[in-house]
Amino acid sequence: MSHDPLLQPYELKHLRLKNRLMITSHEPAYPEDGMPKERYRAYHAERARAGVALTMTAGSASVARDSPPVFNNILAWKDEVVGWMRQLTDECHEHDCAVMIQLTHLGRRTRWDKADWLPVVSASHEREPSHKAFPKKAEDWDIARIIEDYANAAERMKAAGLDGIELQAYGHLMDQFWSPLTNDLDAPYGGNLDNRLRFTFDTLKAIRERVGPDFIVGVRYTGDEDLPGGLTKEDGLEISHRLKACGMVDFLNVIKGHIDTDAGLTDVIPVQGMRSAPHLDFAGEIRAATNFPTFHAAKIQDVATARHAIASGKLDMVGMTRAHMADPHIVAKIIRGEEERIRPCVGANYCLDRIYQGGAALCLHNPATGRELEQPHEVAKADTKRRVVIVGAGPAGLEAARVAAERGHEVIVHEAANDPGGQIRLTAQTERRAEMMQIIQWRFAECERMGVTFHFNNFADDETVLADKPDVVIVATGGLPHTDVLEEGNELVVSAWDILSGDARPGQNVLIYDDAGDYAALQAAEKIAGTGAKVEIMTRDRSFAPEVMAMSLTPSMRELQKQDVTFTVTWKLDAVRRDGNGLLATIGSDYGGVTRERRVDQVVVNHGTRPLDDIYFDLRPGSINRGEVDYEALIEGRPQTVNNNPDGRYQLFRIGDAVAARNTHAAIYDALRLMKVI
Repeated sequence: MSHDPLLQPYELKHLRLKNRLMITSHEPAYPEDGMPKERYRAYHAERARAGVALTMTAGSASVARDSPPVFNNILAWKDEVVGWMRQLTDECHEHDCAVMIQLTHLGRRTRWDKADWLPVVSASHEREPSHKAFPKKAEDWDIARIIEDYANAAERMKAAGLDGIELQAYGHLMDQFWSPLTNDLDAPYGGNLDNRLRFTFDTLKAIRERVGPDFIVGVRYTGDEDLPGGLTKEDGLEISHRLKACGMVDFLNVIKGHIDTDAGLTDVIPVQGMRSAPHLDFAGEIRAATNFPTFHAAKIQDVATARHAIASGKLDMVGMTRAHMADPHIVAKIIRGEEERIRPCVGANYCLDRIYQGGAALCLHNPATGRELEQPHEVAKADTKRRVVIVGAGPAGLEAARVAAERGHEVIVHEAANDPGGQIRLTAQTERRAEMMQIIQWRFAECERMGVTFHFNNFADDETVLADKPDVVIVATGGLPHTDVLEEGNELVVSAWDILSGDARPGQNVLIYDDAGDYAALQAAEKIAGTGAKVEIMTRDRSFAPEVMAMSLTPSMRELQKQDVTFTVTWKLDAVRRDGNGLLATIGSDYGGVTRERRVDQVVVNHGTRPLDDIYFDLRPGSINRGEVDYEALIEGRPQTVNNNPDGRYQLFRIGDAVAARNTHAAIYDALRLMKVI
């Protein structure tokens, strides 16, 4: 019997949870037609199989037609959801993993032009900044209808065999009734706190009448909106006591903050460079005050912090949700005594940021997450051992080396620098993004554990590679900045990389032309502005830094606005000329007919990279496949069998930015899906 606090069972009412680790409700946006089908089930089953005690599905399954998802949520108002949820639940139950679902009505946190184009409804006409819809103020028949919708959805979940439900009460309709900032109704549902809570307690009563006293029901709510005029900490404590006292709630899932803006959402769910577990002590205060089952999750990304949360009595169940996206096998590794092998969550937030821009959640450095039907979290051994030579030890090269070693191959890696990391080493120069180095550190440690041979300070050429007598060659050499984008004056500009690496000193009056929309321009701006310089970031796009996305943009914006950086959209840099001791930048527009000039002392261009691919083309003539990739085989997970050169001696592939400028996830995904069948 383990004495590890995380591995102790927990009794929640009649439900015995085998340990203290849970995945809190979140929506990875994997449903099809609003239903949790094969992809959704495979995602949760993988984590159940690895030992998590409780997985909560659906960051807000919709209970009503006038709560249309703004991304791809489960539609709990449809009867057909029962069969799909039963399949998911049954498979997780086979691994002794409990299953719950979060139910909600989004209220104003959606749009009127989605789904059936029904009016958005709330407890006032106040618009939510994030989704921008002006709601109708709920009438009595709206309230009665929505309460019935909640009860129907809860009954469906019980019929599907789930262990319980959680009601979402922060930022969504329930909280819009709670908060004085978003409720200007008259009694009985507006006014004092009793009235503002009435909708929630009427809903809980209707649910209990449908599901009975034994079905588990919890509430995820804010204990402090942290907004002027909003719910205070004192309000939150009072609400917590009332939820306990009502006798209809079995657990509290506590958060702190508000989610009506990108910045507010990011404070509730912190990203890279922000403090870990910032609200854990707050949740612990709620538990201490109520002595009631309390759950919590907010950037608890490492096992040590999770263990502390349980051992100190701050929580009864600790959520490691994004951490389980990075590594679904956390519990299994704890049990095996392999905590050091857990793939760390680096807070890049590629998961949540993608869903808020209409995509599906993916993990920046675990490409198997969300692709469990196609990509392995654990790589199978190959039938035949081969010698794999890899050029480049950035994220793509290290992932290729890791997967090849897992396959049982002999692996040799050549790297021109004296350390692994590639472009990530530059990214990590910004203190707030230092966590990115864990992507490299984890892979390098795994490679060393499996005996991969590394040659650093080795600028390999084709002769170097051929001397290793490879069966397979992987070119993962990345790319170099491309700044040759102007009509005139390309020789007068520097790249964002030059600034980050220290190869170019920051100027005092700097124009940054960002034509890639990724982190590099923002990081360069932050470094330059930190010297006290005047900085303008310009882009031809309608918005800046679109590749960074909303939540990850928040820490950058806070720093850059503090430094009074100027952001200019819809203008493009055409030319740069010398102007005395300075530079004269000519500014144009894709919309035509206008030009402007800027006098500055430095111009920085961020236009992505171009492949560093000389060695690839040098090696092509001697390769079996001449570098050709069978895309159908790649997508379907079959081995590469192209043989168009009878004199060839080795297979040759290139991956990551050695092919084209993309991002870290694409580079790692290239490596996994290619190497898993080599």
